[in-house]
Amino acid sequence: MPVFYNSGMNIQYVTMFPENYDSFLSSVLIARAQKKGIISFYVADIRDFADGSYRHIDDSVYGGGAGMVLRCEPVVKAIRSVKTEKSHVILMDPAGTVYSQKKAHELSKMEDLIFVCGHYEGFDARIYDEADEIISLGDFILSGGELASQIITDSIVRLKDGILRKASTEEESFEMPRLEYAQYTRPVDFEGKKVPEVLLSGNHEKIHEWRVLSALHRTMQYRPDLLAAYPMNEEEKKLYEAEKEKK
Repeated sequence: MPVFYNSGMNIQYVTMFPENYDSFLSSVLIARAQKKGIISFYVADIRDFADGSYRHIDDSVYGGGAGMVLRCEPVVKAIRSVKTEKSHVILMDPAGTVYSQKKAHELSKMEDLIFVCGHYEGFDARIYDEADEIISLGDFILSGGELASQIITDSIVRLKDGILRKASTEEESFEMPRLEYAQYTRPVDFEGKKVPEVLLSGNHEKIHEWRVLSALHRTMQYRPDLLAAYPMNEEEKKLYEAEKEKK
């Protein structure tokens, strides 16, 4: 059982490849979270809970079929070795609910998260009984759950107070049902492509209106499904109609 010294959040990983977390746990945001005592991290090696001299954690499938499946005994033992009454156990599996920014906010408020990372053809079906929920990054297959758990961790960590400036996360894509507005920096003119004059005007009201329209247009272009799910609000309608009248 790991011993945590901070009063913040705990994130733990149950994996057969603990070395996959070495560079991730030393990356800038993760290191900052640890140094400030905001989040503690721990990696549990499934092989430490396997029996026999070879510590086998996978086996062939009953009933026949291609590939190997993670055995329930070592995985369940690994989960229970780090689990407490406050733990929320997440199985990383393509069969799970597709991850979203809404879920990131939900998980960021929890005290103790355990990510269980699969490999091969998946988990013995009895392992699912240990999970509080199953999460997927989307309708595709990765070689293992480690990368997926790191992506989710990054999305959680950046939402915690004290990691990033609050304004940095409030105006991002998917915090609202629109993509983020287009952004520019120096030079003002690059190969004839110029920064919109309104952004140089200092008129904050006009800049706000431009950004609302920019976010709307980018959503129409790249993610029309968001617009279909979340129709234009009154401000967007007013600005969009005014823009059309000018053309």
